[in-house]
Amino acid sequence: MQKLSPIEVNEICDELGEIYPKSIEQVHGGDIHSTWQIEFSNKKLFLKRNIRNKKFLEFEKFCLQNLRKYINQENFVIPEVIAYKNINNVEILLIEWIEMKNFDQRNLGKGLGEMHLKSAESNQKMFGFQVEGFIGTTDQKKGWEDNWIDCFLNLRIKPQLLILKSKFLEKETINQVIEKIKSELLNHKPINTLVHGDLWSGNAGIDKSGKGVIFDPASWWADNEVDIAMTKLFGGFSKEFYEEYHRIFPIKKGFEKRIIIYNFYHILNHANMFGGGYLKQVKDYVKEILNM
Repeated sequence: MQKLSPIEVNEICDELGEIYPKSIEQVHGGDIHSTWQIEFSNKKLFLKRNIRNKKFLEFEKFCLQNLRKYINQENFVIPEVIAYKNINNVEILLIEWIEMKNFDQRNLGKGLGEMHLKSAESNQKMFGFQVEGFIGTTDQKKGWEDNWIDCFLNLRIKPQLLILKSKFLEKETINQVIEKIKSELLNHKPINTLVHGDLWSGNAGIDKSGKGVIFDPASWWADNEVDIAMTKLFGGFSKEFYEEYHRIFPIKKGFEKRIIIYNFYHILNHANMFGGGYLKQVKDYVKEILNM
């Protein structure tokens, strides 16, 4: 079992102006970072610790702070960043502790829709993101494109295809898939929103007051449908979630095909991180896209 070092605990206390914590309990669940609940006399916090070389938690801090600008706090919660420290090349991120409960997902769908809408109303002209990021443990390219198709292909799909094992897909097949994605997205009018970017059921929930909660983001400015597509990749989201979301953003023609196209990014990423059955899924997605 990993422990926080005395130096790390002292740095955290100094940062927060606190004496030694009442308790420090390791929380299990994630496989990228070590996590703890750390409790002081007047508050509980969630602590994430990254010992890898990449600045995963600095990126997460940036995403959380940006997403929080667009939420309606009556329906939706994104954890507040309390502190970020880099101690001897070990990253530490402290965010508010949120008690989770099992409620219906109405406010989760409504809150996500409101966040997308408010960010869309900020009138961001370009698609992409201003900082280098990560999707899981894979790099997520920074950069901007004024065209959604160029952004999705140049900043998301093509970098994943470059990482994919050489000769796993024939070059001609890759070119055909790229052309098919272009043709399918050509007449689609995307709504440019700040998306969560990694919205599966393990990164969402409901707090004890019934508000929707999202965390562990991999944000970028993208078509709002990107988030909804990913909610369908592994399941776990209710009919009520989608009803509330689509009251704000009605389903548009061709959405079922775009679900496959947008989730191709995540399947490629899982294949690159884990291999195994995800490599077969890459080929299944390629067939689906080419047969559209």
